[in-house]
Amino acid sequence: MTGSNGPPKKREIGQFRFSIVGGILACPPTDDSLITELRRLANIQWLHPVTKEHRTYSVGTIERWFYIARKARDPVDALCSIPRRDRGLSKMVTETVKSLICDQYQRHPDWTKSLHHSNLKVLMHKDPSLGKCPSYSTLRRHMNSEGMKRQPRPKKETPGRQLARDRLNSREVRSFEMEYVSSLWHLDFHHGSRQILNSKGQWEKPICLAIHDDHSRLCCHIQWYLSESCENLVHGLSQAFLKRGLPRSLMTDNGSAMKADEFTQGLSRLGVIHDPCLPYSPYQNGKTERFWAILESRLMPMLPNDKDLDLRELNKFTISWAEMGYNKETNRETGQPPLDRFISSQDVSRPSPNPEALKEAFRGRITRRQRSSDGTVTVHGRRYEIPYAYRHFESLLMHIAKWDPSFVHLVDPDTDKLMARLWPVDNQGNSDGLRRATGNDRLPMPVPDPEAAPLLQKYLEDFAATGMPLPYIPQNETQES
Repeated sequence: MTGSNGPPKKREIGQFRFSIVGGILACPPTDDSLITELRRLANIQWLHPVTKEHRTYSVGTIERWFYIARKARDPVDALCSIPRRDRGLSKMVTETVKSLICDQYQRHPDWTKSLHHSNLKVLMHKDPSLGKCPSYSTLRRHMNSEGMKRQPRPKKETPGRQLARDRLNSREVRSFEMEYVSSLWHLDFHHGSRQILNSKGQWEKPICLAIHDDHSRLCCHIQWYLSESCENLVHGLSQAFLKRGLPRSLMTDNGSAMKADEFTQGLSRLGVIHDPCLPYSPYQNGKTERFWAILESRLMPMLPNDKDLDLRELNKFTISWAEMGYNKETNRETGQPPLDRFISSQDVSRPSPNPEALKEAFRGRITRRQRSSDGTVTVHGRRYEIPYAYRHFESLLMHIAKWDPSFVHLVDPDTDKLMARLWPVDNQGNSDGLRRATGNDRLPMPVPDPEAAPLLQKYLEDFAATGMPLPYIPQNETQES
């Protein structure tokens, strides 16, 4: 029994039926007058609560409701509709058909249900022993009940993608929220839908970097770049640290910039836990994905239609919208503006270091062997001079960022402390012939020793004490005149 307002409500059906027989239960009639009362009720037009239609019920139906309600402790619950025993089952979907559908879905998860039905129809028509093909609606209900949802066709099937798909099919997905501000930040890049004109006169689609706080949904920093590089990632994240402080953990995807040594080493030195998403599982960073939808629907349509929109103008509009619009508008999930929730909630962040300390932190660790001839090392195609105090080191540990070869430091491998800054070799400056004193002039000059070493003298004395001749045969040791 269904109506235009959707499936029947079980409790409303029970209350409706009880309202029909409730009068008989309140004033029980005699055996002779019971049939008369039932006939009277059968002639009344009753308004059904679901279909909103007036209808009558037979004497037998009302009598059955009367006896059910009289015997039950909860008459309303007893008069509710009883689900059919075969509910959810289909005679057309046999075990053979289930196996065919499951096998076809595993091989083609990107097919629509209509395409699955068309192929199943052809397959069962070729082999009549498989039975009769179920209807499309029956097939669709069965696939929905088994969770066989359509999945997009992967660009390239890899073991990691297969593992992620199997995990998603076997594990439930739940939303989450951290309890405190700055317990977890989310970071992600997004390819914009608007082209801009770069300084070379070329059209490019910029990439947006956004960092969000999980608890408050606050946009800590947002900026457009022309590439998804580690340099741009560190540039944007450092600004977020300076504005909002250091979070306890940071969630990112598994892009090449997020796995770069400079980025991971920087987070480790700053005490920020790097919590990357599982491979091929973007739903784990769903709060940022939701932000991209807001950005594309709210900000991008408001941008001017001028074709000379450049990166500077785009960043100006975007940061103004994020700080004055998004951060101050009520979030539909939290019921508060992100900025208000960020300020009023308990904060577990730490003060951010100064820009120079952040620059020192986001650098990779590399090891090089020192050239003993001139005391230099080669890093990324450039030669650096080693201070003379460290010329005795064979293996050197250094901190350097690939995008900034001018900022290199020699590091203590035991404590990871900076010992000295390294400078590129200045060949033109070295050509003047001036050299600093090394300090070796204070050491005594070596004097040749005309006598044999004491140990060798002892060996001769010990052998002579044995009384044995030297065990060798001289050959022409005397010179002829």
